[in-house]
Amino acid sequence: MKTGIIGLPQVGKTSLFKILTKAKLEDRGYSNPREAHIGVARVPDERLDKLSALYSPKKTTYANVEYVDVAAIGQEALKETAFLTSLRNVDALIHVLRAFEDDSIPHVGPIDPLRDIKSVEFDLMVSDLTQVEKRLERVEKDLKKKRTDELEREHALLLRSKESLEQEKPLRELDMTPEEKKLIKGFMFLSQKPILYALNIGESMELGADLDAAVARFKLDEVAHRPNAGATAICGKVEAELAEMDDAEAADFLSSYGLHESGLVRLIRKSYELLGLISFFTAGEDECRAWTVPVGSKAPQAAGAIHSDLEHHFIRAETIRWDQLLEAGSEANARARGTLRLEGKEYIVHDGDVMHIRHSG
Repeated sequence: MKTGIIGLPQVGKTSLFKILTKAKLEDRGYSNPREAHIGVARVPDERLDKLSALYSPKKTTYANVEYVDVAAIGQEALKETAFLTSLRNVDALIHVLRAFEDDSIPHVGPIDPLRDIKSVEFDLMVSDLTQVEKRLERVEKDLKKKRTDELEREHALLLRSKESLEQEKPLRELDMTPEEKKLIKGFMFLSQKPILYALNIGESMELGADLDAAVARFKLDEVAHRPNAGATAICGKVEAELAEMDDAEAADFLSSYGLHESGLVRLIRKSYELLGLISFFTAGEDECRAWTVPVGSKAPQAAGAIHSDLEHHFIRAETIRWDQLLEAGSEANARARGTLRLEGKEYIVHDGDVMHIRHSG
């Protein structure tokens, strides 16, 4: 699952990508400024940390999110095939918004994140509308030759999509059945992708309070509560400093700003949630590990995330909530208390479940 990082020029999105993924782009031969950069970020998880402290395993493995940093967005960039391909191939978007004042970094006009959201959203919708109109022409020609149920369903959905875009309503807000989503999945429409707005605010002595208040301060409450959207805030300058520190230094540094965790941690978590993902855990002396599955996954699918053979030969899953396991102190105690359960093939996996898969393989 990939998350694309987009934004206008001089908003700090490539700096954010470097901090998120610890990528040193200058050392990796990226000479083309239009080239997409790809990196992976670890999803911080205190639950896994606590499980690891209980088991003292040889290895602790966190869930990951893949990020793609594309060039500054705009109508001209969206006409380039390589740029469009990079953007279409992601599952969700993080739109980095400049909310900091800095005379040394050029910016056209006043700082206005809401205006920038509307500008970029408009460009995404124009790109989608062009694609919808081209496909409509083809479908209408095909319908004249032969009418089929599938073509008629696609035609009706494309007409609804066209109407939505012409009303400047992104496709992520258009109600669609699972079948309809499947029908147009191959088009990878840009305005259909879930989006997280990330305000990049300036440094201040009250940074903790400023981060918490940023979404309301810059009037993003309404757009953040639209379907398949969200918002958070970071301070890129502070995150860059944190990235150079060890854990102890970082904790002291955060505390001086009234923070217990960085904005980056919240951003990674929110982008994970935006993709519709949850984590379950496997725990033991060899390894404590977070595994990623979509919300609503059943136990065999979770087993398949570990290994395809486990899904095929699935029998039962020993399951317990992570906090119940910690409270019990061991699996033996949890079993004696009755909090360690056996679940079958229809069990819906919950975020934070600790699972051991029983199989016949």
